[in-house]
Amino acid sequence: MERLSLATLGRLPTTVRRPGFDPRSLEVGIVHLGLGAFHRAHQALYTQEAIAVHPGAWGICGVIPRSPDVRPSLLPQDNLYTLVERTADGVTARIIGTEREVLYAPAEPEAVTARIAAPTTKVVTLTITEKGYCLDPASGRLNEAHSEIVHDLTDAGTPLTAIGQLARGLAARRQQHGGKLTILSCDNIMENGHAIDHALTRFLELADRELGRWVADNVTFPCSMVDRIVPAATEASLHQAEQQTGLRDEAAIVCESFRQWVIEDRFAAERPAWDAVGAMLVRDVVPYETMKLRLLNGSHSALAYLGYLSGDQTIAQAIGEPSLRALVARMMEDEVSPTLVVPAGVDLAAYRGQLLQRFADPGLAHRTWQIAMDGSQKLPPRLLAPIRSRLAKGQSFDCLALAVAGWMRYVIGVDESGNPIDVVDPQADRLRRIAGEVGRDAPALVERFGAITEIFGDLGRSPVFTAAVSGWLASLFALGVRATLAKAASETRHA
Repeated sequence: MERLSLATLGRLPTTVRRPGFDPRSLEVGIVHLGLGAFHRAHQALYTQEAIAVHPGAWGICGVIPRSPDVRPSLLPQDNLYTLVERTADGVTARIIGTEREVLYAPAEPEAVTARIAAPTTKVVTLTITEKGYCLDPASGRLNEAHSEIVHDLTDAGTPLTAIGQLARGLAARRQQHGGKLTILSCDNIMENGHAIDHALTRFLELADRELGRWVADNVTFPCSMVDRIVPAATEASLHQAEQQTGLRDEAAIVCESFRQWVIEDRFAAERPAWDAVGAMLVRDVVPYETMKLRLLNGSHSALAYLGYLSGDQTIAQAIGEPSLRALVARMMEDEVSPTLVVPAGVDLAAYRGQLLQRFADPGLAHRTWQIAMDGSQKLPPRLLAPIRSRLAKGQSFDCLALAVAGWMRYVIGVDESGNPIDVVDPQADRLRRIAGEVGRDAPALVERFGAITEIFGDLGRSPVFTAAVSGWLASLFALGVRATLAKAASETRHA
């Protein structure tokens, strides 16, 4: 079967939407760090639609920070790929043509620096996940002891981190008079613009104070909130794209039709007309991102840990279990929603109902194991933040505590059948070592895990918190997930 490329675009069925421009003529105006599926299903799509409304030089140079796996998928296709969106009526397919260049940072640091420095580059966007910011999760400050940050501070020529890459690119931009720049985080981090701003500012305080002053005058860091469920590609999803296009596409993406992008209106220079194609430009992103992180992402985490332990491979399977669905629904309505400042015009009940429907889509094979990754960095904003809020008001948080206990049960690295769990987490070795020393003594395990201030801050010293989590963890050890969920449902009904 022929492969998708510029040469085969004309062979696509008329049902497949093509870019409204010639990709070969699109000049680069955006550098994106972290060329994963989410970016290609979200910001790249918004950019393509914005160009159709207000044409401009908004091609994207995608920078791969780690594994180069996506590069051999895109390059033979002239960086084109298929985006298949699932709707209530079926599926639709379109070809995305905004990715005009793909760089592999470890092998091409000079090219990455040149792109960031180029005066034609007006925006740098990021989807590098929480761990890419090299922050201490509890304090939100740059982890100056991080081995890769230490490397980048001493060897600026071969940066290993996004922080180091930005610093090197901005130094070249300053020297070459490249002009003002917007650095726009699109990661699921609370106040993500402030996070990258503070991390880079501190890095430059240690590495180059003069450059830091230039950055303060010439670079802005808007916050943003992004939302779209984009599972990792599988052979099944690639085959689904192939059925739509009649062409083989090694970089195809299948995702839900829902998407949202809320951006703080604080740009240093020109930008694509994202607001003309559905993105919201607002003064304050915090209410939107708090709502999304605690309701969607927090629920995702609860479903991932408890679902995986129950034997559910996907989120759709997990939410399909009545007791787990009931737990997540109660957690969202009774415990999380009261901690939110609801943005104007948002119907919170409708939003929660929509989330449950989105989770249940069986065509989105969103793996629980994938969502369970890097939980030590996801827990603080998703589950621990609403717990803190409820603790401060003397309110109960049983559902949230059970979700945290689910994470603790998961990261010990052995499932309910005695099979090993491939725990992917920056703290995995430390957590596994503690579990090996403590065993299945739930209070002791909660005490030791809770003492990891990078994750829990001072929560581990709260007897109310530790008692609640210990009770659920003991139940998970003794009864298993399904019986514990039944117990949770019974106790909630009689509370």
